Amino acid sequence: MLKGPFLSKDFIGANPDYKNSKIVMLGMPYDCTCSNRAGCRFGPQAARLESIGIETYSVYFNREMEETLFYDAGDLEYPFGNAHKALEITEKNVDCIYDDNKKLLGVGGEHLITLASVKSILKKFENVAVIQFDAHTDLREQYLGEELTHSGVMYQIAQLTGYENIAQIGLRSGEKAEFEIVKKYSTLKTKKEELDKFKDKNIFLTIDLDVLDPSLMSGVGTPEAGGMTYKELMDWIIYLKDFNIIGADIMELAPDIDITKTSTATACKLIREVLMLL
Repeated sequence: MLKGPFLSKDFIGANPDYKNSKIVMLGMPYDCTCSNRAGCRFGPQAARLESIGIETYSVYFNREMEETLFYDAGDLEYPFGNAHKALEITEKNVDCIYDDNKKLLGVGGEHLITLASVKSILKKFENVAVIQFDAHTDLREQYLGEELTHSGVMYQIAQLTGYENIAQIGLRSGEKAEFEIVKKYSTLKTKKEELDKFKDKNIFLTIDLDVLDPSLMSGVGTPEAGGMTYKELMDWIIYLKDFNIIGADIMELAPDIDITKTSTATACKLIREVLMLL
């Protein structure tokens, strides 16, 4: 009989027991509406493999990952090219997570899938706000005639929550019409204190990794120069520690684009810190 030990296929620090876990990490490997460089369907598995190279201890939060009691559920299986079905599959599984009184940490995968997570959360919670870290506004009503795309995920979410319950951080790319919406509803936040009005909200946190500068995070579908440093992003994350974060996702890692694996390693570290936040 084989003796092992064997390397785990779970993200490092995961709790093997679903029942006594508080957070469920769910891989969301869908990228069929990516408008530039595809490949983020490979993000969740690459992050798991790369995670063996990071420490389980967070200097920022002075905690071990094991203390967060998160369970790695693996990756959902999606049909190619069917955005409606992919969203349906995601929503049903996120429903299960919240039915079991746990929190979601989604790992993607393209940003469109966030729509399904928010739909699920709105069934369980009132007074919901969405805080988005992203280079792009994602406020297109349509892209190439399609309503369901990663370029329009925040537009779709806003139809459910209202723009007054959306905060956008790190924006630096989008169409003029999108930025007119941003200005009209004051969704762009440039100072941490501007988030304080959401302290009484149930908050879903969504992070598109292209919010980081491509000098650090080149492994994304649509890199945009002029982004945050990792330290700047972490300053915002730490500020949110006193907010009621009910779920989160980290999206758009396209690992094969960055052959140095710096992007994947950075994504792993961010996953660790967001787990601490939850």
